[in-house]
This record gives sequence, structure tokens and C-alpha cells, in this order.
Amino acid sequence: MKSTPQPTTTIRNVCVYCGSRMGNKPSYEQLAKDLGGRIAGAGLGLVYGAGSIGLMGVVARAARDGGAPVIGIIPEHLDAVEITQDGLTELHVTQNMHERKKMMFDRSDAFVILPGGLGTLDETFEIMTWAQLSLHRKPIILINHEDYWTPLVDLVSNVVEAGFAAPENATLLSVVETAEDAIELLKQMETAPSDARSELF
Repeated sequence: MKSTPQPTTTIRNVCVYCGSRMGNKPSYEQLAKDLGGRIAGAGLGLVYGAGSIGLMGVVARAARDGGAPVIGIIPEHLDAVEITQDGLTELHVTQNMHERKKMMFDRSDAFVILPGGLGTLDETFEIMTWAQLSLHRKPIILINHEDYWTPLVDLVSNVVEAGFAAPENATLLSVVETAEDAIELLKQMETAPSDARSELF
């Protein structure tokens, strides 16, 4: 499938992928709080998984308290167990995880990845794969806080070196070290709307 070139637009809404747990270092929480505050300070909106727990809750509350629009998207089976963050600008409840990920993609102009677990890995590789397939050209920024994501970066490099991905796939991720670096990079970037929204699933 070929994607048709489209005019670029400024970045307005940033999707943040991150853990539903806090992790075992206080610096993870501080990083999430810093990113949420900086998203608000840059005049951007936050798109995320709508949870109140873990790093995702921290980044959402920081963005909300800073005045940013916060769009939460959660599947009904998670909404039913009452982990949804209150005070969201918009809350969307989807039937399943697939619809959730599609809506998060559709509502976002860029993606920023914080430390997280298997769900964060799933989201990261999926959005990278869609970029590899030319389904979008939205920026993907990985915050490699205290080398948390270094094994992931090395894995992608190894996949390329072993001949299972094209060399340009190694550049799908923009790797930075701090929330400040991520926001400054976003300010320099533009995004292209996807022409394949209805074709993702």
C-alpha cells in the first residue's frame, strides 16, 4: 500500500506511552511529572490511556494541572475496574484495546515514550511498524532516561544489522535523555496527517 504525500502540520496533540506502574526509582515519577508539565507549558495537548495509576496518572495530572487539554482513551474492561483519571478534558471508552490504540493514533500528532512495561513495548513497536509501512510520518521520541531504553535501542540496531530490517528503520525512533529534550525536539518538528486511518485495522 502506498501513502500519498500530504501537507505537513504543526504538532498540537502528543500521545505519551508509559507504564501503569511507578517503577522502582523515584526519578521515573519525576520524569513523568516533568514531561506533563512541559507539555502544558508548550501549549500542547496530551493523549494517553486515561489511567490514574502509575506513570500514566502522573503525566496526566501534571499536564492537566498545567492547563493542557488531556484526552483519555480507555477500553471498557479497564474503565469497569475504576482506574480512570478524573478531570480529563475528554474521556473516550472503547470496546477493546485495538480500538483504543487506533483512536490514540488518530488523535495524536506525535508520540513520546517514557519508561514502561510490556504494554508500552507493544505500543512502541506497533507505532514503529506503522511508520515502517509508511502508514504515518508522525514523530516518535524515546526518552532514554538513565539508559532504561538502551536495550531496546540496541535490539533495533541488531535487527537492522542482522538484515531483518532496512537501515532507515534504525532512525524511526528519535532518542533523547530528558523531558526538556523531547519537548524542544517536538518544537522543531512537523507531522503529516495519516492517509490510512481507516486501514489500520
